[in-house]
Amino acid sequence: MSTESASASVFNINALFDNPLFAGGIGLASLGAVAAFARKGAIATLGAARRRLLVNVEISKQDPAYPWVLAWLSQPRENLGFITSRLTRIHNLSVITTTASRTGANGPAHAHFFLQPGYGRHIVKFGSTYIAVNREKHNTANMNTGEPHEIVQLTTLWAHRHVFEDVFSEAHRLAAKANEGKTVVYSARGMDWVPLGDPRKKRPLASVILDEGVKEAVVDDVKDFMERQQWYVDRGIPYRRGYLLFGPPGSGKTSFIQALAGELDFSVAMINLSEMGMTDDKLAYLLTKLPKRSLLLLEDADAAFINRRQRESDGYNGAMVTFSGLLNALDGVAAGEERIAFLTTNHIDRLDPALIRPGRVDLMLRIGEATRFQAARMWDRFYGDVDEDHSGRERFLARLDKLGLFGEGPDGKPSHRYTSTAAIQGLFLFNKNEMSGAIDMAEGLIPKKFEAGEAVPEGAIKTPA
Repeated sequence: MSTESASASVFNINALFDNPLFAGGIGLASLGAVAAFARKGAIATLGAARRRLLVNVEISKQDPAYPWVLAWLSQPRENLGFITSRLTRIHNLSVITTTASRTGANGPAHAHFFLQPGYGRHIVKFGSTYIAVNREKHNTANMNTGEPHEIVQLTTLWAHRHVFEDVFSEAHRLAAKANEGKTVVYSARGMDWVPLGDPRKKRPLASVILDEGVKEAVVDDVKDFMERQQWYVDRGIPYRRGYLLFGPPGSGKTSFIQALAGELDFSVAMINLSEMGMTDDKLAYLLTKLPKRSLLLLEDADAAFINRRQRESDGYNGAMVTFSGLLNALDGVAAGEERIAFLTTNHIDRLDPALIRPGRVDLMLRIGEATRFQAARMWDRFYGDVDEDHSGRERFLARLDKLGLFGEGPDGKPSHRYTSTAAIQGLFLFNKNEMSGAIDMAEGLIPKKFEAGEAVPEGAIKTPA
């Protein structure tokens, strides 16, 4: 019985295969399966070959090299040949526009258009190597700035992978050349450091006139610190240096720091402690991620002490940085190294001794009211080319002495009256082409306080109170 059933089953299967429709379907299905496997195999083989033969480098917009690479891609390349010039044509471009005023107040604005590769795929040639470039914009955005994420991907043959080192070196050289003679000022935006506007022309150190010996003392100390990194390492001392510049407004504290950065070929990383949203954690993180070769500038250091007061009715009492948070960021366990920090304040009496102890502040200097030495140097800088015999300078200094603006009256008694270098500079700028006018208007340097609604006398020079 079982033998008969088995024979029947075999007979039925043979009958199915004898059916031309069934046999054709099986054949087509088999061919489809074989084609699918072949396609998968080809894709896997191509992917493996691509991974073996090609190399990719991805650069995010958050990386400092991103604008350098875009600028490098925008450079014209000559002597490429007929075929190469057509392969490497960039058809999609984007533009960055900068404007600047021409000479003269009424002159039209000068616009400079900087073309760079747009989004999409491009091919460039560097030396004898072809590089595929793909610039993409993602749908996601930076939570701090709202700017969309972007990447640039460079692809070349694995055998030519070392060309990327030359590409990045060339891009960095071009960026350094573009910023030559300029100082980059960074500002904290969210949790990142970003350039604050365009790089500024370096301010000559000689243009900042401080009291005799003050400027030289700071410059010598900073340069000595920069040359002694190994000395700090050998002794297990954190390699960082802190300076506190204090004094009245308009004395040149911030201007000196900017000029010092230019002298050292450093950038300036600026943090305002009284900025709303500046917290202890954010401050500590930013200080550990400072841009390389930069001077840290913490303006109005006394603002951190505002949180020691009782909160207002709305629950906000000014800055969000606490005193302990500032101390930990400067000299705590998580404090960064290789740092030169400058703190400025107009009210040193508001600073706690814990902040200005050695290790957090290593050198304190008062940059105060204008002295006779500073006034004379400033006069020479503005009018030295026309006042060759210095007679005008002596008349100007005598006028300031008579007004008691150096703290002492003509009778030798304390006058309790001072002026600032900013006020003297404002006077000179008001009388650019007439030094006698600066002497005649010297009385305008006497600090004045104007009440609300009070009219300012015609021709008066507004000076800080």
